[in-house]
Amino acid sequence: MSQQYFSVDQVAELLDLHVRTVRSYVRDGKLTATRIGKQYRVTRADLEAFLGRPVSPPAATGGHAEVSAIVQVDAIDREATVRLTNTVIAVATGRPRDGERLRVETVYDEDRASLKIIVVGALSGTAELLRIIDTLVGELG
Repeated sequence: MSQQYFSVDQVAELLDLHVRTVRSYVRDGKLTATRIGKQYRVTRADLEAFLGRPVSPPAATGGHAEVSAIVQVDAIDREATVRLTNTVIAVATGRPRDGERLRVETVYDEDRASLKIIVVGALSGTAELLRIIDTLVGELG
């Protein structure tokens, strides 16, 4: 019989906890987990022992799609970079669309006057953010 494993994200969803809380339980030894690569997996038996009750698997929500995008903005000075970066991050971390926050990182190369914006998230939220970036970059010129 095969063992059922839950990811830390699935455990957090099942318990209605933040992912960091679940990771803390694992690090503190309160919740037994197995490290597979860079991620932890929790067996159904270990989760049930932690909770003291049976666990029902998370409801299937259909497929999940995510996009990673890198936007490069050339010929941009530091001041414009700060304004653009602050706006993009504020939009991305604001009210989540479809229940998922976007993850955004920025890298500015002052020698080349080049800004890279890395966006990772759900398809619709990323598409909307890319449209906003396009508008903001258009206003720079």
